[in-house]
Amino acid sequence: MKALTVGMLFELKQKDLTFILLSKKKGLSKEITTPELSRPGLAFAGFTDTYAYDRIQVLGETEVQYLKSLEPSTRYDKIKKLFSQFDIPCFVIAKGLLPTKELVFLADEHNIPVIQSRMTTIALYHSLSNFLQDWFAPSKSIHATLVDVFGVGILVTGQSGIGKSECALELVSRGHRLISDDVVHIKKRMNVIIGDVNKQLGHFMEIRGIGLLDIETMFGIRAIRMQKRIETQVELIPWRHNMDYERIGLKERFNRILDVEIPIIYLPVSPGKSIAAIVEVIAMNHMLKVYGHNAAEIFNERVQKEIERKNRIRTYLETDKE
Repeated sequence: MKALTVGMLFELKQKDLTFILLSKKKGLSKEITTPELSRPGLAFAGFTDTYAYDRIQVLGETEVQYLKSLEPSTRYDKIKKLFSQFDIPCFVIAKGLLPTKELVFLADEHNIPVIQSRMTTIALYHSLSNFLQDWFAPSKSIHATLVDVFGVGILVTGQSGIGKSECALELVSRGHRLISDDVVHIKKRMNVIIGDVNKQLGHFMEIRGIGLLDIETMFGIRAIRMQKRIETQVELIPWRHNMDYERIGLKERFNRILDVEIPIIYLPVSPGKSIAAIVEVIAMNHMLKVYGHNAAEIFNERVQKEIERKNRIRTYLETDKE
């Protein structure tokens, strides 16, 4: 898990979230350890049994107005008790609201950064949450190629030199889009996995015998994208005559990446076979299944009905003694 301090958050999102630091800088080294956020209204009121103090504390108009409604001495005591009891990473105040002087003073005493944002409370909460969920998302990098084919994220895997990049190049020439070649960085968001471009390689592609190709320059901006949800994995494997390959498609196989299951298709590679065309068909077939049309099941159902029909005819003729 990548480390994130309050100072890093402030620098990274200062422009996007209109951050202004209201307290001193000495608490910016505090570490943020969770993507969850907290609204500390009940904690200020005195109920701290279930207080999530280790989260970023978001103050909206309700919390600020509640503190301002208290007598100065009562307000001071409540804030001091809370700050003395819990190690809070930071406060972020929405709508450009000004906190009470007691809150800023005591926050400085306890090295708790106080940050102000001009965004509305809901917009700030969602923007902060999205950033933190993305930052703390489980991730890994794998040797693969990721392409967007008809809107379906296809992860092409296989041993080095089997033709992943060549397949992706042909798909790009057919109008599809490259996300990343050779190394794909994958992260989990909710119950889906997202693959994004490798920051070092960008949208360059290595083709053995030619070298590096700049896909964005060669094919234009339409040929690339920065990230894509991974929906299907295609594992390229060498063709072997003695192997039993899937012929109908009734038995679906799945692979688990970051605890998310995605369909995997083992595609044998042999000279003269158009892998790119087959990957296009895989993408279209995946979308048909999403919409409830499974060709293998439909074919199997037709075969079963035909067998039943012939059995009925045979039974009828066997019992017909006229």
